[in-house]
Formats: sequence, structure tokens, C-alpha cells
Amino acid sequence: MSTNELGAAGLKLEREGPIAWLTINRPDKKNAFTPAMYMGIKRAVRLVNADQDLRALIITGAGDSFSAGGDLGGRYEPGDEPVPTGLTYETLPFIAVRESMAPVVSAVNGICQGGGLLVAMMSDVAVVSERATFRVPELLRGIIDATYAAVLPAHVGMAVARDLILTCRRIDAAEAQRIGLVSRVVPHDELRKEALRAAKEMLQTAPEARAHTKRMLNMQYAPIDFETMFASLAYGQEVREGMRAFLEKRQPNWIPQGLPDD
Repeated sequence: MSTNELGAAGLKLEREGPIAWLTINRPDKKNAFTPAMYMGIKRAVRLVNADQDLRALIITGAGDSFSAGGDLGGRYEPGDEPVPTGLTYETLPFIAVRESMAPVVSAVNGICQGGGLLVAMMSDVAVVSERATFRVPELLRGIIDATYAAVLPAHVGMAVARDLILTCRRIDAAEAQRIGLVSRVVPHDELRKEALRAAKEMLQTAPEARAHTKRMLNMQYAPIDFETMFASLAYGQEVREGMRAFLEKRQPNWIPQGLPDD
């Protein structure tokens, strides 16, 4: 199986019997997603579902990160296939991951936030290293993230979802498991084995019955307001200021002066 099929230099797709392993392979950038990588994940899901010799997909990260989310510099890497439309509903992989007929496991090996956390949440099972950390940082950059608003309450409840989305605080693997964000936390050295175990367990279930059950589970999510989200990304003043502040390593101009110390 050729990684070139995915159109993204930062992704590596390999086969282990009937299971495909997709590695987010941009460790020097904390595995931040380029637009081509977002599209490449979607393509990987489709390739696995179309290949009669493959039955499941496991997604993991290289180095000490699963993914820090989207690359805020908007970069492409040499070898990336251009995505002329940029980030759109058709580019993003989250719905494809959620609706995949083939089981999808995320093996979360480290930093997991933004789009990386959405990939893990949309997977059927997220198996997590004890070293992993989680964060929903979008509001720090001025981004209206309608996907989190729609899906996170179904995972952790409204009160915890408000906490995580509105404060953007970072949590560790133990807290993520306690609040129901993820289901399995394992010693770091056992991550690959446990992710493989989860995939094999799901492959013992009847495919059609599993697909119908997944469809019913997915009905628990609220509709995603993509129109508002993409309008903010394209035209929002706060997004532009948030991105500039991040790249210039300064605080955005909406933070009030004179906040009391902790």
C-alpha cells in the first residue's frame, strides 16, 4: 500500500495482515495537520473500506505526539498534494472516521488536541498511553469549533464539555479516562499491543450488525454547524488575530489587562 495514495507527505500507511496502520508522521511539528494531511486521513479511511483484504484501521502518531491539531501556519510539506479549496467540510476527515464501516482505533501516544483529539473521539475506540495529554484549544485562536460543540457533550456531558471548551485547559490521560473522554489507558510500552487488541476484538463482531449499531450510536451527536464554523475561519477578525498572535508568540488583543495573579 503506497502512502502516495494519500497525497500527504506527513502520513504513512502500512499493512499488518487485515489491519492497516496509519501513522501521523510529522514529529518535528508535533504531528500538526497540513490541509493535505486532513484530506489524506479521509482518503485512508476510504481506502481501507474499499480494500477487501483490509478490515480495520489503527491511527497513531510518530514521536511524542498523536497530533497537536491543524498547522496554524497553513503550511504544506514537499510532497503534499495541493488542496485548492483549503479547509472545508469536504476536506476534513472527522465524519469519514466516525462513519467508517471498518472499525477505526486511535492509538494515542502523546499530545492530542484540536483536530487530533477530534480524530481520536470520532474513532470507535481510543486507546491511550499514560503519557498522553488532551486539550481543546480552538477558542484561544479565535476559532468557532462547531464540531466540538456538537460531539463533546455526548462523550463527557454538558458540564464537562463546557469546562474543556471554554477554559481550554489541558488534562492528562487519567482525567480523560475518568470523565469518559477515552475508554482505555495503558502503559506507554503496551499501546501498540492494546490498540491491536481493540481492533481484533471489534473484528470478531458481525459486520452488518456492527454497522447498524454504530449508526444508532452516532445519532447521539448533535448536528454540526459547519456553515458558521467555516464562515468564521474565512472572515473572522478574531481568527486572524488569534493566528497572528500564535505565530508572533504573543497574547491576542482580546485578553483584558490587569488580570489578577493566581
